[in-house]
Amino acid sequence: MQQIVGLLIIFGSVFGGYILMGGTFAAIWHPIEILVIAGAGAGALVLGNPGHILHELSHQLKKIIVRKKYDSEFQRQLLLLMYELLQLAAGGLKALDAHVEAPKDSAIFQRYPSVLEEPKLLAFIVDNFRLMAMGKINAHELEGVLEQELELIHEELTQPAKSLGKIGEAMPGFGILAAVLGIVITMGTVGGGASSGEIAEKVGAAMVGTFIGIFLCYGLIDPICNMLKQLVGEEAGALESVKVVLVTHVSGKPALLAIDAGRRLVQLNTKPSFAQLESWINAMESGEGGGRAKAA
Repeated sequence: MQQIVGLLIIFGSVFGGYILMGGTFAAIWHPIEILVIAGAGAGALVLGNPGHILHELSHQLKKIIVRKKYDSEFQRQLLLLMYELLQLAAGGLKALDAHVEAPKDSAIFQRYPSVLEEPKLLAFIVDNFRLMAMGKINAHELEGVLEQELELIHEELTQPAKSLGKIGEAMPGFGILAAVLGIVITMGTVGGGASSGEIAEKVGAAMVGTFIGIFLCYGLIDPICNMLKQLVGEEAGALESVKVVLVTHVSGKPALLAIDAGRRLVQLNTKPSFAQLESWINAMESGEGGGRAKAA
């Protein structure tokens, strides 16, 4: 809803102001120029990026459109899932084999659908429980391995926003390109004996290309890139939380303290208090709705 309001403000301010100044939509409606500018931008995006970056970009854009949120319910499910896994691991990491080998078939993971819907987070969890089960690894070694993995994941997750941002920066240039093409066409009409009024109309139409390029850059693509960066920050926060839980567990701390260490890395707007975390765990252990209990 907030994004729709933002779009209405942008379009209302720009085009509403244009109408109030006496402009008409017919004067700025040139679909061919939009095709030239948007097509050149899309082509540059495809040309300059490998397929996996484009796939990740489409995945992140879809999340923005459907407004996938890492809200308090998601944090509750993630923390309770980690708590259940650590409790099960207390009897030996081998007890986790059936769950981490096929998490989508696991009764534990199925209680937390929000986590199952996040393939990167899910893979991070099960891969590192496998790592801990394969042999003895101390907290320092595990932290070093996870830091390197998270650095690589973060770089891959931020690349779509960087690539789209570069295309946004190029949009004014593509707008000038469309404007130059319009001027070329206009100059061709001069030799054909076009009147001054016709020439002025074509020059005005050519200048619309510059407007479209600037509008796409600052009015649409730049805000979208900012939304992508925030989305990546939320994803990275969940991964960091899991990392801290695992490292704290390997260092020998009880499951509750390990989960609380992960809770401290949750973003402030969705961060539960320790009392709230404890109430979730108590409700789960007492069987009052288990992992399906809603966040308070």
